[in-house]
Amino acid sequence: MPDLDTNKRNVMEFYAMMFNDCRPREAIERYVGVEYIQHNPHVATGKDGFIAYFERMARDYPGKEVLFKGAWAEGDRVILHCHQIWPEGLEYAGIDIFRLDEHGKIVEHWDVLQVLPSESANPNGMF
Repeated sequence: MPDLDTNKRNVMEFYAMMFNDCRPREAIERYVGVEYIQHNPHVATGKDGFIAYFERMARDYPGKEVLFKGAWAEGDRVILHCHQIWPEGLEYAGIDIFRLDEHGKIVEHWDVLQVLPSESANPNGMF
């Protein structure tokens, strides 16, 4: 079984490849296990649903970018704290949770996203 640092690196490489590089099919082939369970309600579960969604995002939103603000691994989970930057000034703070199989391949994903607010009651920011 891969170690925790390898799992973190693989998840970050997967995310960067599918989101920043707009290569979701290659990301799935390289980093995902036999099954892929999706919990984001906007993305169909399974590999084909993931590829279709992110190929459409690549066409509709060229130049989108994710910046990693933190990464943690424990057991079979990797958690990323992300800053998503989309065209036309839309930005999100996100938490992505990935479950990996015994071979270090991604098999399940959850996420929560929040639009970055224009104002805050504190000076701390989202990151």
